[in-house]
Amino acid sequence: MTSILAFALVACSQQKAPAPAEPETAETPKTAVEIHDEMLVLDTHLDTPANFSKADFDIMADNPSVLGSVQVDLPKMTRGGLDGGFWVTFTPQGPMDPASYEAAKQAALTRNQEIHDMVAAHPESFELAYTSDDAARIAASGKKVVYMSIENSYPLGTDIGMVEEFYNRGVRMIGPVHFRDNQFADSSTDLGANDYGGLSPLGEELVKEANRLGMILDGSHASDSTVDDMIELSTTPIILSHTGVKAVYDHPRNIDDDLMRKVADDGGVIQINAYGSYLEQLTPTPERQAALDEMQKEFEGISPATADTETRDRYIAKMEEIEAKFPAPRSTFEKFLEHMNHALEVVGPDHVGMGADWDGGGGVTGMEDVSFLPKVTEALLAEGYSEEDIQKIWSGNMLKLMKQVEDAAAPKSE
Repeated sequence: MTSILAFALVACSQQKAPAPAEPETAETPKTAVEIHDEMLVLDTHLDTPANFSKADFDIMADNPSVLGSVQVDLPKMTRGGLDGGFWVTFTPQGPMDPASYEAAKQAALTRNQEIHDMVAAHPESFELAYTSDDAARIAASGKKVVYMSIENSYPLGTDIGMVEEFYNRGVRMIGPVHFRDNQFADSSTDLGANDYGGLSPLGEELVKEANRLGMILDGSHASDSTVDDMIELSTTPIILSHTGVKAVYDHPRNIDDDLMRKVADDGGVIQINAYGSYLEQLTPTPERQAALDEMQKEFEGISPATADTETRDRYIAKMEEIEAKFPAPRSTFEKFLEHMNHALEVVGPDHVGMGADWDGGGGVTGMEDVSFLPKVTEALLAEGYSEEDIQKIWSGNMLKLMKQVEDAAAPKSE
């Protein structure tokens, strides 16, 4: 009996014991920054080309910010996961006469060439983009995406043929108007003027020509009536490349809910800006206003963007002095999010994007330059938007619109 029991114990000991259960390990969730870095991130309004002619600006360097004016360069783009966007040729509005048109045209052609020259000087880091398919390819190659746009069509004069001239130079987005009414359209901020009640006859020709060529039409800065006319006349959806929403701050530059829905129902996209004085009422202290008034007298009629180096340096030094003594009121990242979240609530994530107006007045406390862009992704995730939704917001919606515009264009002759 003892031997039988011993045999049984030996046999049992030779059987393989069951392996302990593998502990269940949950996959570590990705951080907001990791999610952001996986996305194709584009901004539709980069005024950075205004810096290209400045001797102290280097797109490859981490430029110190002068009054918040250097918000985009390669190091900041890399830190913020910004893959590129639309780099703007902007010309201020001037008199509507032949000599002024010619001067504005030459300024715009020069600015456009400066964009080409910047890319040519750094082919390992930047590449010009012309179609909706180019963005993903360029970003995947490790380069930054350089689409080109025109803000204010004033430099075209009365020659609609200039639309094609700029198209041939790579421009793929065009906005008819800026702060003041011009030969093409009424502006949202030229209060009391409204020369045409929307688009002028020449503006209607501009819309048709942009459609023919395959250029995105940008209703930013346009009056509500102008945007209505653009939607009605254009054969393709339009974009508002940088705007705020009127429900959060009632400013003529911002878009109301009804017009926002109209843009979206037509297939268009509303890109939210971070221009502080369009996000909320910002009132300078009396001391700051008095200092600015005195400075205005000293530099009357002078634009720092076009001034000679000595004058621009004096202008900047004076502004820095005023800023140190009497800081400007700033809008905040939270207020920017109010505008974006309201637009998302009204028209949904298929029709909203971002065009912050970097280097053109954009930037808020908490999002001072493009290196802070992951905060936007983090905030949208916290609001419950999916990664798919956020990718649409960062570039998908704009690229979808761009593809529609391309497909609707007249066939190009070989």
